[in-house]
Amino acid sequence: MINPGKVGGICVKFDSRDLALMGVFGALYVIINVVQSFSVGNPTIYGPVQLRVADCLIALAALFGLPVVGGVTLGCFVSNFVYFLGVQDVLFGSLANLAAATVVFLLRKHRLTACFLGAFPIGLIVGAYLPLFFQFSAPEVFGFLPPVAGMMASIIISSFITVTVLGYLLLSALSRPSVLEPLKSHGLKTVE
Repeated sequence: MINPGKVGGICVKFDSRDLALMGVFGALYVIINVVQSFSVGNPTIYGPVQLRVADCLIALAALFGLPVVGGVTLGCFVSNFVYFLGVQDVLFGSLANLAAATVVFLLRKHRLTACFLGAFPIGLIVGAYLPLFFQFSAPEVFGFLPPVAGMMASIIISSFITVTVLGYLLLSALSRPSVLEPLKSHGLKTVE
């Protein structure tokens, strides 16, 4: 077990169960990206207009805490490494997920706000470096913005859909007592 410390106002103990849960969330993140890539296509995950469904897992940091923060960070690292655009994407994409999940974790008492604000780090960080890889040709709605700002706006909107809408719906569904109590009875820890 890792020595306990204070994170976000709670005492944190990270044991082998947490490490396993982190691995599960990391694997889920990669699997969802692979399934989306094969069923819809890579541009929806690794293009200038991203709708990365796996980002809905970020919202679960409000329920399961640091294992989700680590899992979605690791999952993003692996996904971006497999679909390699460049070192910037591997490092900064993972950093964006780390920042987004940390925001959700720290603001977990206000779940909808946490999910809403969690979409912004992804849009700002990923949107800032994607112009290195893609020439932005957005619809006219973004035509008045400089390319980097247009890319950021595009990624913020898609992150809002995945983290705030899909993620919050998933978080709400898993937080219902009928779903959560059986998970807790099998030793799953929550940070509610």
